[in-house]
Amino acid sequence: MATLKVSDSVPHPSEDAEQLRTAFEGWGTNEDLIISILAHRSAEQRKQIRQAYHETYGEDLLKTLDKELSNDFERAILLWTLEPAERDALLTNEATKRWTSSNQVLMEVACTRTSTQLLHARQAYHARYKKSLEEDVAHHTTGEFRKLLVPLVTSFRYEGDEVNMTLAKQEAKLIHEKIKDKHYTDEDVIRILSTRSKAQINATFNRYQDDHGEEILKSLEEGDDDDKFLALLRSTIQCLTRPELYFVDVLRSAINKTGTDEGALTRIVTTRAEIDLKVIGEEYQRRNSIPLEKAITKDTRGDYEKMLVALLGEDDA
Repeated sequence: MATLKVSDSVPHPSEDAEQLRTAFEGWGTNEDLIISILAHRSAEQRKQIRQAYHETYGEDLLKTLDKELSNDFERAILLWTLEPAERDALLTNEATKRWTSSNQVLMEVACTRTSTQLLHARQAYHARYKKSLEEDVAHHTTGEFRKLLVPLVTSFRYEGDEVNMTLAKQEAKLIHEKIKDKHYTDEDVIRILSTRSKAQINATFNRYQDDHGEEILKSLEEGDDDDKFLALLRSTIQCLTRPELYFVDVLRSAINKTGTDEGALTRIVTTRAEIDLKVIGEEYQRRNSIPLEKAITKDTRGDYEKMLVALLGEDDA
């Protein structure tokens, strides 16, 4: 369930474009006006606003926002204003330019999007960077990480609910044997995770628990805590089966006493506000005994805080 709040009647895109132009003029930028418009428009509406702005003023709205805004607020507005596929292309491209921790972002995009969404992201990557996502992932990664991530980002899974219970039993047994022997990078394990439908994977791991008396993630916790590949493997399974729990873990790490990881916080809020941020927020409160909105407002300030709160559907609009 989404948290985005869009009014039943919104102005024509050209009117929104005109209002945004007004927000950029004068002595200072009217950040509140920008938030009141962009934080309450759907992806399709935001796309139409960008088109109207370009047609009317001959400028790219994103470039104007980049020029007028700064810091974490700018990042949140820019990510939000991009079309979802463009945003995923940007996030994954940035991830291929960093090192190990960015592997999680690549996996997150690959495993929490639908097959069509991932395909659109790859197409947007082609258009924007004149090369493929998979070639950059292959270039960026090595060894066991490449072995897992390349098939994940190129996957096109079946999206239906049909499952093969005989296959689930067979593959639950196979995976248990590989985990018992600590063969975490086995080709069959990666093949199952990167090609099976999410419904089939859930059936397999349910059978795994029934047959072996513990959840798959519990079995994987017995490995080395410092093993970065094993941590990525656990996150992969979580994203494919219970993505809301994965996002809660990322948010909890992003909002902590030692400092805020604004990059992760912004990424999760902007990519999930139109999809399942309400479910994530409910799970966050259940696990942390504090509403997500309160946790965020304790750790953020100013226009950045206002933007995130608006996307959480907790502002007064």
